[in-house]
Amino acid sequence: MSKEKVRAGRNQTLNVSEEEYKIYSKKLLIDSKQADFTLETIKNKTILGDLFSVIDKIPEGIADLIIIDPPYNLSKDFNGFKFKSTTDSAYIDYLRTWFGKVLKVLKPNGSLYLCGDWKSTSALQIVMNENLTVLNRITWQRDKGRGAKTNWKNSMEDIWFGVNNSKDYYFDVNSVKLKKKVIAPYKVNGKPKDWEETKDGNFRLTYPSNFMSDITIPYWSMPENTDHPTQKPEKLIAKLILASCPKDGLVFDPFLGSGTTSVVAKKLGRHYFGIEMNEEYAVWSEKRLHSADIDKSIQGFSDGIFWERNSLNSQKKNKKISKITSNTLFN
Repeated sequence: MSKEKVRAGRNQTLNVSEEEYKIYSKKLLIDSKQADFTLETIKNKTILGDLFSVIDKIPEGIADLIIIDPPYNLSKDFNGFKFKSTTDSAYIDYLRTWFGKVLKVLKPNGSLYLCGDWKSTSALQIVMNENLTVLNRITWQRDKGRGAKTNWKNSMEDIWFGVNNSKDYYFDVNSVKLKKKVIAPYKVNGKPKDWEETKDGNFRLTYPSNFMSDITIPYWSMPENTDHPTQKPEKLIAKLILASCPKDGLVFDPFLGSGTTSVVAKKLGRHYFGIEMNEEYAVWSEKRLHSADIDKSIQGFSDGIFWERNSLNSQKKNKKISKITSNTLFN
């Protein structure tokens, strides 16, 4: 493990002490010590092992939702594991080596989301179409970092949404509506039309779009932040889980990383399990899961409502005046 980092006072990026490392590493389900897995042994667990070794041991047809955030077709160092960019055809071949096996874990009426960037998205679409009914491509704005001097700034990523059965799948649209400020309020007979007038401003609950511009990338002042190089925001994953996994359902992430999928599933009252080959990342997951017992908050999600970016003050006021508490989700 790497040494515990010294952070600035306001830096909330995850730290794991040596003593904590010993504690949380004992909570991992280690693949090399398991001859096989059952639903009960893997439920709400982090499996430490290589996907290609683990996946054939996982029971088939158990997951309501699978969220996959694989290495993109980029050269990237994942804490010692170096993934190298390759040709489009070679990347498609790589996806095919594991996608079909992962898909076997999905229930017949289950849903799957597959993440990628602009360079890999065409390959993702090909593999999705080979195995599932593709219902949509979600694009979310990951506006972070400096601008590019010789190209357009890369500030978008894609998520492909597919299902096993296009006539029988779970989708709760009401749980993922977005609360937005009304810039030009329209009234009928002097009353608001499709929006709410409050002392804190005018707001409308809108249906979710396949373009998400309300996401905030984790950064050093947010407690969800880790040192993982490709960490996804909790708010983004929360939308996928609430929309496509019923309460008490099971969410599976085969490339768990620092544990965001499992952590968000736990916060939202779902069961979970994930596979991660790097022990340090897996330990980070376990510490975050422990913290989720105490703090179930998700940045940008308050009292069952998703808020657009830069509306923090309205969220805080909403928390104070609302009779609904976040605990309602878990009762």
